[in-house]
Amino acid sequence: MFASLLIGLREGLEAALVVGILVAYLKRIGRADVLPRMWAGIGLAVALSLAIGAVLTFGAYSLAPGAQELIGGLMSLFAVAMVTWMIFWMQKAGRTMKATLEGGLDRALAQGGLWALVAIGFVSVAREGIETTLLLWSMVQSFGSAPLALLGALIGLAIAIVVGWLLARGAVRLDLRRFFAWTGGFLVIVAAGVLAYAIMDLQEAGALPGPFTAAAPIDPETGAVAIGLAAFPFGWAFDLSGAIAPDGTAAAILQATLGFTPRMTWLQVIAWALYIVIVGAFFLRGLPRRRGAKGSDAAAAASASAQSPNASGAEPASSTGNPLTTTEGTA
Repeated sequence: MFASLLIGLREGLEAALVVGILVAYLKRIGRADVLPRMWAGIGLAVALSLAIGAVLTFGAYSLAPGAQELIGGLMSLFAVAMVTWMIFWMQKAGRTMKATLEGGLDRALAQGGLWALVAIGFVSVAREGIETTLLLWSMVQSFGSAPLALLGALIGLAIAIVVGWLLARGAVRLDLRRFFAWTGGFLVIVAAGVLAYAIMDLQEAGALPGPFTAAAPIDPETGAVAIGLAAFPFGWAFDLSGAIAPDGTAAAILQATLGFTPRMTWLQVIAWALYIVIVGAFFLRGLPRRRGAKGSDAAAAASASAQSPNASGAEPASSTGNPLTTTEGTA
């Protein structure tokens, strides 16, 4: 529930900020008359996300057991790929998100068509909605506790809507740069867990070699699939089911936060570790260096002061701006 709450909060806040920027800009330029068109596009994006979730949830019931694992594994891989792309997209595009959204609105208004405004609202929200749906569906399949996961996501989305509204009203200020940095790091860990779950599904379906196929190494003493170094690479890496109950609270917390299960295959462990190391390294590398930025800003300010005697008395540009303008450079 906590993991899905954070996912709902992050993705919901991204969508809330996008909608806030669009609404604030249309009101600022005196075009509030086209807001219903944009809201129609946003509504279509939400409906699409719900429809995808319904198809994934209820469509799986009609599949044979082997097909369920295969489809589930492939969809989980797609969810990991989409989440990874969105993490790095936010790092890069978040710095210019406000300008990009306003530019898209300007072009849509210039065209004057109904569908142009609908498309702006749809595209702006659909990415977060589809990503949230796929990730939550994969987590529900992995955790096996759909009610709690969905409840956590709904709570997170509700908090995001309230926070987004308060930001738009200027009633609260949030360090968005730090928020998205921390939640982005958390998503890297969650995605690694979903990847490990996808590997298990594909192994159970026979699409990848593992403990459920003929490639599994057998322990000569017990006749069961080997565990430990002797089982590398297609057996069980470890089995802690005796110490950590698979259905217990500790297992649920570890699985929700680290993607850890009491029994994992070598391919799962390798995929999880490689994802954390490679994607985590690129994510940390893409984080803004605050000290360097402050130093360069101070140097620029000193240079401006030296060239203009009145520069020191200028009012900061952010003192009167809309609070949502803090989105630029914060993700």
